[in-house]
Amino acid sequence: MTFESILFALNLSAEDAITMMAGIVAFLSVFILWNGLVARPANMRRVRELAARREQLRQGLQAPARRRRTQASMSGFMRQFVDKLNLQRNHRAESITLKLARAGWRNNDAMVAFLFFKVALPALLGVAAAIVFYFGGAYDLSPPMRMATIGGGLLLGFMIPDIIVRNAIAKRGDKIRKSLPDALDLMVICAEAGLSLDAMLKRVSDEFSRGGPELADELVLTSIELGFLPDRKQALANLNLRTNQPGIRALCNALSQCEKFGTPLALSMRVLSAEFREERMLKAEEKAARLPALLTVPMIMFILPPLFVVLMGPAVLRLIDAFTNIN
Repeated sequence: MTFESILFALNLSAEDAITMMAGIVAFLSVFILWNGLVARPANMRRVRELAARREQLRQGLQAPARRRRTQASMSGFMRQFVDKLNLQRNHRAESITLKLARAGWRNNDAMVAFLFFKVALPALLGVAAAIVFYFGGAYDLSPPMRMATIGGGLLLGFMIPDIIVRNAIAKRGDKIRKSLPDALDLMVICAEAGLSLDAMLKRVSDEFSRGGPELADELVLTSIELGFLPDRKQALANLNLRTNQPGIRALCNALSQCEKFGTPLALSMRVLSAEFREERMLKAEEKAARLPALLTVPMIMFILPPLFVVLMGPAVLRLIDAFTNIN
């Protein structure tokens, strides 16, 4: 399509087209000159960005505040419930506190929440089972089975808090065990540099705050206890009691012996680090040795049947074709 055909289609002459193009060019020229000559405040964009950022921060601060108020009201309700039943004065309160500390929950609210759910969950699940199976008539169970289901709900609600705490302890202990050899290597460097035990634990906890926050939390707490407890062995004993890990127990015993008999700290840390690394290598080799036995059942169930189909399928099809042609 040529320029003349476009003008003919629009019913325009050449003079009209030139006039329109000149007007567009004049408008663009004036617009460009206006934007270039008019002085705008240089900080207006920055002000708008700051206002938008302030609004985002305000919304972000209000949301956690509302969340904190909700959590505070919920924790207050649970605390009133626990105080009315006088559950914190139970003879098992000390052992429960130790379990929660091993799971990484050391505040008093964790103790209150554990005791609250220890009492509330059995009642909640028992009532739910009674409504569903007894009054609702679900699955048309016999009366003894309905009573057994309600008892199972009560037992499950009683066991759920202990199961959650036990799993948290196991996961936290595994993370501490995996990060301990690297921490011991850093302890060797700190001891050879001439740092004291308090400074060494503080330095290692700072370095492991991201890579091993569980171990760093325990070490920094031990460093604080070493500073204000009259007996330094008590701080190491508390570390052993909070973690309940064989590696930490060996570390506490080595530190206690170094302080009691004057053994070089760097040498003890180096020996412990070598032992723990060898132990970790042995555990990896043990898992690798168990792998063939663990893969036997999946291989029999999922690998051998498709293999038999691929290998024997063509032969079976040929036999079927052969017997069909004979008939």
